[in-house]
Amino acid sequence: MASLPVVRSAILVLFSILLTVVLGFGLPAFLNIVTRSFGFPETNVTECIVVIYLVFVVYVATPRIPRGSIEVNGRAVFITGCDSGFGHALARHLHKLGFTVFAGCLLKDKGGGGAEELQALHSDRMKVVQLDVCSDELVNQAVDYVKANLEDSERGLWAVVNNAGVSTFGEVEFTTMDTYKQVSEVNLWGTIRVTKALLPLIRRAKGRVVNLASMYGRMGNALRSPYCVSKYGVEAFSDCLRYEMKSWGVKVSIIEPGNFIVATGILTRDIVASTADKLWKEAPPVVQEDYGKHHFEQYMALMRSYCNSGQKDMAPVLDDITDAITSKRPYTRYNPMEAHWWIRMQVMTHLPAVLSDRLYF
Repeated sequence: MASLPVVRSAILVLFSILLTVVLGFGLPAFLNIVTRSFGFPETNVTECIVVIYLVFVVYVATPRIPRGSIEVNGRAVFITGCDSGFGHALARHLHKLGFTVFAGCLLKDKGGGGAEELQALHSDRMKVVQLDVCSDELVNQAVDYVKANLEDSERGLWAVVNNAGVSTFGEVEFTTMDTYKQVSEVNLWGTIRVTKALLPLIRRAKGRVVNLASMYGRMGNALRSPYCVSKYGVEAFSDCLRYEMKSWGVKVSIIEPGNFIVATGILTRDIVASTADKLWKEAPPVVQEDYGKHHFEQYMALMRSYCNSGQKDMAPVLDDITDAITSKRPYTRYNPMEAHWWIRMQVMTHLPAVLSDRLYF
C-alpha cells in the first residue's frame, strides 16, 4: 500500500490540475479587467498568477525538505499522557532514539498497564512519573522530580510534549456545562499548566514545546463542540506562546492529527453507549421532547460507525512529533492526517463558509 505522503501528493497534484482547469482561464481574464481599470499592464497579472500557483503546487506536493537535525546526546523530554495511545508509543519511540524520557502517567500509582510496560524496560533513560495534568500539586511534584533527575540541570529540559487529552461528543443542547469544563480542564488547562511549570527548564535549554491539538482545533464539526472548543484553545495558546518564546530561542510547534480512532482506541462502542446514556438522561425534558429519541439515536448510530474508522498506524503522528523535537527548523504546524481530511481542513479554513457549509453539512 502506498505511504500517506505519496497518496497525499498524488491527490494534491490531481486537485491542482482540476483547479488549474477551472480557474486558469477565467481568473486571469477577470484580474486583467480589474488591473486595466487601475492602469497596470495585463502581462504582469498573468505572470504573477503563474508564479504564485507554481509556488503553491511545489509547497503542497513535494516531500518534506530536510532541515537538519539536532544531536540527541543525552537530551531529555517530558511527555504527558503516556498511559496509552500516542503518548505511550512516543515514549517508547523517543527512548529508542536515545532521549531520556520523563513519561507522565495518570495511572502509575494505581498499577496502570501502560506505566508498568514502560517501567519494565528497566532503563535509566525511561523515568515514569505520576502525573495528573488537572492537579497543580501533582504537576509541581513532577517538575521537582524532573529537576532532581536531570543529568545536567544547567542544561535544562530539551522538550515537553503535551499529549494528555480526553475526547467526547454530543450535540450542544445535550451537553452539560460540566462536560465542557471537564474536557477543557484536561485538553486546554492541562496543557497550559504543564507548559508554564516547565518553561524555565525549556528556556534554559532553548528547547521545544510541542502541543497536540487536532484537526478539530482548526475546523468545527457537529457533535464535537466540547472537544473543538478545547483544541481551538490549544491552538491559540500555542500561537501566543510561540510569539513570546521567539526571543528566548524556544520553538513551539502544534501537531494536528486527523482521525486515528482505531490506532488509539480513544472511541469504542462501550464508550459511545455509556456516553449516549448519560447525554439522554441529563438532557432537559424540553430538549428530549423537541429533538426526540429517534433523532438522538440516529446521531448515536453515527458515532458508533466512527469506532472502526481512521488510520491504524500511529507512525505519521510519531514522525511529526519527532521532527518537531529534533529538526533544527521545526514547522509551526504539522498535519498528520489522511488526504481527504487535509483537503477538507484547507477548504474550511480558507474558502468562504457558505461554500464549506454546503460541501460538508
